[in-house]
Amino acid sequence: MSVDQITYLTFGSLLLVALVFDLGLMSKKGTSITIKKALWQTVFWVGLSIAFCGFLWFEKTPIVATKYFAAYLMEWSLSIDNIFVFILIFTYFKVQEQDAARALLIGILLAIVFRIAFIAVGIELIDRFHWILYIFGAFLIYTGYTLFFKKDDAEFDPGQTRIYKLITQIFRISDMEPKGRYIIKVHGKIFFTNLAVVVFMLAAVDIVFALDSIPTVVSLVRESAKADFTSDDILVIYSSNIFALLGLRSLFFLLKGAVDKFDYLQQGIAIVLAFIGVKMLIEFFGIHISITISLLVIVACLVGSVLYSLRAPRPKARQD
Repeated sequence: MSVDQITYLTFGSLLLVALVFDLGLMSKKGTSITIKKALWQTVFWVGLSIAFCGFLWFEKTPIVATKYFAAYLMEWSLSIDNIFVFILIFTYFKVQEQDAARALLIGILLAIVFRIAFIAVGIELIDRFHWILYIFGAFLIYTGYTLFFKKDDAEFDPGQTRIYKLITQIFRISDMEPKGRYIIKVHGKIFFTNLAVVVFMLAAVDIVFALDSIPTVVSLVRESAKADFTSDDILVIYSSNIFALLGLRSLFFLLKGAVDKFDYLQQGIAIVLAFIGVKMLIEFFGIHISITISLLVIVACLVGSVLYSLRAPRPKARQD
């Protein structure tokens, strides 16, 4: 077999074994996820991702491994931003603790399917029209600017979103206690429960976040805006996205009690998004920022924002 075939086989095998292990041993249906279990699951998924990075280092090249690590770290940090919204969704629909893990898993798996489709379409469009990257670059700068000055996510009301209104228009929704069910039958008619609504909203919210994350990762792995995608680039984009999303569930339960401790994390993410946007735009003038510098900027912004959040919490966080 070729190196590419061995790499994809290894990636697929890791995912299969990890999902079986996660579902069969660590996340049985109807069980609650404690902080301790969430910590071990997070260590498991992060460790697995780093192990795959090491595999790429030796099987491919150090550059490919570095691209993967930078892309994974970027996706992982953006996933943390997702968690803030996910927590509000679970709180709004009053999801029971024993149902949260399975609902989150189904929502994430559905999000992965959509994310794979989005990546495939994005790669095809960029391959055909290189100038789209410059539009994405301007969009990321705008997104970074708005995210930097955005107010607290507590203003987000899931019940008033267009996503929720669209779901209630398309499907019949029951207010009955779901008791772990996603579909119920009432007087011979099929109704979706609030758990199903939560799953739909999780997947839809991830699609919105993908509008930022996919262009960001594409910019990190490509040598230049006019370069064609290589098989290594495509592997890095898919694997970093999937590993980050699969680790999102355990990270959700690990951080849901500490989201108010990272007051300035979104500012750190905003700076990174703006940096990537600038990186994409200046390539029009033949200026290319290496993956090593990009990785250092990502690490510095994320670590710096977390440390600053812990050292200088906002008055509200200090009062809480």
